[in-house]
Amino acid sequence: MIEGQPSATAFRVAMRRAAHQLLDKPLIFEDPLALTIVGGDRGSVLARDELSRADSPGGETIRAFLAARSRFAEDRLAAAVARGVRHVVVLGAGLDTFAYRNPFADRGVVVYEVDHPATQAWKRDRLAATGIPVPEGVRFVPVDFSVDKLDERLLAAGLDPAAPTFFSWLGVAPYLTEAAIFSTLGIIAARPGGSEVVFDYAEIPDKLTLLQRLAFTTLSGRTASLGEPFVTFFKPDDLAGRLAGLGFASIEDRTGPELGQLYLGGASALDRAAVGHVVAAIKAPAAPSP
Repeated sequence: MIEGQPSATAFRVAMRRAAHQLLDKPLIFEDPLALTIVGGDRGSVLARDELSRADSPGGETIRAFLAARSRFAEDRLAAAVARGVRHVVVLGAGLDTFAYRNPFADRGVVVYEVDHPATQAWKRDRLAATGIPVPEGVRFVPVDFSVDKLDERLLAAGLDPAAPTFFSWLGVAPYLTEAAIFSTLGIIAARPGGSEVVFDYAEIPDKLTLLQRLAFTTLSGRTASLGEPFVTFFKPDDLAGRLAGLGFASIEDRTGPELGQLYLGGASALDRAAVGHVVAAIKAPAAPSP
């Protein structure tokens, strides 16, 4: 991010989520607030410069992966709620809309949106400008990771460390250093009440086909041009080992093509999204003291 400014990629992701609602059939991910939060209608969304190549192979692939990772995260969240989880933390919330269409609000699910202060202030302005009401079960948690500690800020916002908590962390890890990624994962793993985290990451792009490399180069070039380049890549087995070392279990790692099979049942634009992965991992609650 550029200091003092909201995340540029946050708006681009929101625009692509809106475009997915308009361009792709069948939908992988339904978001009835996607168009509203970007302040657009069909014509204005599709006319934006960042969507001028919306129907290109690269644009379709990026759009499909963004939709699939959100679908995966919210499917896992629904399963967590069914297990009794009532606290959800959205890290790097950007213009994510889950908190404003929360289907589990009547079950007492509270959503904590964590983001850089500049991005969060911008989002709150967007919510006000577009008339999206903020439900009672939403907590805004501004965090500047250069000076703030995530666990301390969540505690100050009222999140009990002993409460089982679901963390959604999308579109953030690839832009962070490895040390920053594992610092955050360590904080999540250390919560005594137990936790689940869903996040996406980029695999080392050393085995790509020509079309896959084209899609990856398109995405990485665009994020770099916005001042938010990809920084960290992982090998899936290495990442799984490190997650297990933090105490996470039940690790589920899905590639773009696997998400395509899961949600579309066959060949799709997600077949070109070979670098992107979404992983879910569960940390059991700490054993009670004897």
